[in-house]
Amino acid sequence: MTPTLVGQHLPGTEHGPTGHGPRVDRRARARDWSEIQERMLVPLYEAVYERLDVGPATRLLGLGCGSGLALLMAASRGAAVTGVDTSSARLAHARERLLPPGRGPRARGRADTRIVDGSPGAARTDTAGYTVVTAFEPIGCLAGDAEELGGLLAEATPLTGRGAAVVLTGWGPPERCATASVLRVATRLAEPVRGTGDWRPAHRDDLEEVARRAGLRPDGSGRVACPFGYADVDSAVRGLLSTGLFDPAIAATDQAQVNKELAEALHPYQRQDGTVWMPNVFRYLIARTP
Repeated sequence: MTPTLVGQHLPGTEHGPTGHGPRVDRRARARDWSEIQERMLVPLYEAVYERLDVGPATRLLGLGCGSGLALLMAASRGAAVTGVDTSSARLAHARERLLPPGRGPRARGRADTRIVDGSPGAARTDTAGYTVVTAFEPIGCLAGDAEELGGLLAEATPLTGRGAAVVLTGWGPPERCATASVLRVATRLAEPVRGTGDWRPAHRDDLEEVARRAGLRPDGSGRVACPFGYADVDSAVRGLLSTGLFDPAIAATDQAQVNKELAEALHPYQRQDGTVWMPNVFRYLIARTP
């Protein structure tokens, strides 16, 4: 998910504060994100693309594009897509999906498919401005995530044309997001680590406030059901860990402790056949550039 749900990503394996033993294997996490977690927001992507009529006339900039699934879906509708992210590990998967070997810069028969490692400013193009900007990383999860999104928008909106659509997304109310209770485990275990951010409930006007600060004009919103479904508890643990939200907890305790408590928190959502099912609702706001 990017600066909102995931901290800075470094290649390979990160070590803890003492330098002894691996803390986070970023490549493994990127693989779990690509194979398990990223697909959970597909209903959100589809709803937004349908509402905006994303197609051959669309020039789309995806902020925090991750492994590129949302970009691939837009490209399959004929859009020219550019994705930016700070995770080189996730971007490697995005390039495999959108720029397969032997196809060069033209993916799915479209020109101008770009994957950019860095900030939105690095996605500047000499052609016409972007017509759609997506920030599919939901806010309303950590203290400060709205401010981080605002920083991304400050870089991205100057790259758009007048009246371009900017899509902001957020978690729904905690009572409609089963995953909220599970994610609180991350905050509780990370308490000894200062400055890592705290869980906070989503506020009704979070997205509108971000849009206002960015100088954008709200132009419609919607809610989409995005249940998190996993084959078993192990897959659920790996998928949720791949968001990066539990990394501070791992640093404050250890991997085994986090895995254990996360699995316990998932127990109420495990069904008789062993699968894990957590209903969630996400909200999106469409805003327009001046």
